[in-house]
Order: sequence, then C-alpha cells, then structure tokens
Amino acid sequence: MQDIIGSFRPGLFAGKAILVTGGSSGIGLAIAQGFARLGGSVIALGSSEQKLSAERARAENKGIRFERVDVRDPAAIKRFVAGLDKLDVLVNGAGIARPEAEFEDDTYIEVIDVNLNSQMRFAMAALPLLKASRGSIINIASMLSYVSDPLVPAYGASKTGVLGLTRHLAHAFGPDGIRVNAISPGYHKTDMTKGLWTDPVPAEKIAARSALKRWGTVDDLVGTALFLSSPAAAFITGTDLPVDGGFVVGGF
Repeated sequence: MQDIIGSFRPGLFAGKAILVTGGSSGIGLAIAQGFARLGGSVIALGSSEQKLSAERARAENKGIRFERVDVRDPAAIKRFVAGLDKLDVLVNGAGIARPEAEFEDDTYIEVIDVNLNSQMRFAMAALPLLKASRGSIINIASMLSYVSDPLVPAYGASKTGVLGLTRHLAHAFGPDGIRVNAISPGYHKTDMTKGLWTDPVPAEKIAARSALKRWGTVDDLVGTALFLSSPAAAFITGTDLPVDGGFVVGGF
C-alpha cells in the first residue's frame, strides 16, 4: 500500500473525520488504513466483536478506532452517528453475499438490508454532519452492478441499487456541497471471494478475462477512495468508478 499512499500529499486528511462501515476486514479495512496513513481520524465499523478485537491489536491499524454497530438497526445507527462531533467522509462499505441461499425470502431481504438499505440509513443519519463539513460519501457497489451471477440475485440487485441511490443522493445532497460517488470493485482477493481465488480453475479464468490478467487486491481500491474524497475530485459527484482491471468490458 505504501506506493499508493506515496501518491498523495502527506497529511492530506489531517483534521478530517472518516467513518467506514464494513471496516473490520477486506476492502473496508484497507480503505480505513489508507485514510489513517494520510492523517485522517478514522472510525471503522464491523459486526463481529472477534474481528474488531483482532484488528484493534494490529500495529498497522494505528489511528483507527474500531466499533461494533449493526447496520441493520436504524436506531443503533442514529445513536452512534449522533455521538460524533464531526464527519468529513462516509464510506458505506458493509456488504454480505449468500450464494444460492439468496433465493430464500429471509436471506434475500437480509442481503438487501445490509448492502443497500444500510447505505441510505448512514447517509441520512450523517447528513447534518456532512452539511457542516461539505463532506463526501463513497458507496461501495460492485461489478455485479453491471453483470450477472446466477447464484447471488440479492447481492446483484442490492449493488445495482447502490448505483441508483448514489445518483439520487448526489442530486439531493449536492445543494449542501456534499458529493456522493460510488466505487465498483471487481474480483479482489478477499475472504468473500476466497473460494474462487484459491481454486486454480476459476481463479485463472477470472484473471484471463481481466485486461490486466490478474486478480485485484484490496489495496487496489484505496487510491480510488482517497482520490474521490480529496480536493482533486471537487467537481465529481453522482458517478461510479469501476476498479475491476477491465473485467466487465472483457470477454472469455
């Protein structure tokens, strides 16, 4: 990650407050680390106290405060955000996938609730603070906002919805100086995709479709989040930046 961090001015986010949901592992954790290394005061939220405790103990997470908040609980979200003094950047990174089980009604609703509804909940709860700072929201979408996977209908629907939510909130919040953008990761090596990147057959097939002929890492998403939250992106809102190595526009 050091090469990525070195691309930005040291202390770029000094004095800035950043909140990252889904911040105890994978993509969310990497983004939280990126902000912290550029001086940001970062709070990373997660659902597993075991994961949060493990991350609190890691030296590379210096400057990150880890807290447990259930993103399915509107009241808990409101209480937590109400306790913040300020907020400059909200990264909505909480997400789950339940392959095959998403055809069941309860599981379908749970995935939609975590992946899509929580982003709206946090955006609305954070609105007064973001108005005060003229801040920024980054919603994590997915390449499955654009292409299909027959095993995860709820995940695909939720991530497609994230793009619509991003566009609408960009116009709803824009008059207050708040920018709202999305990032669509492709195939990155995370716990969620471990079953694919540890199996040579799908791993090689996925890498072959990528224009760069490799899987992404979580670090590949950090620079995009930092850029979208920086003054360099001051006139960028309502857009989505795919970070997929060219996967979606490729072909087998």
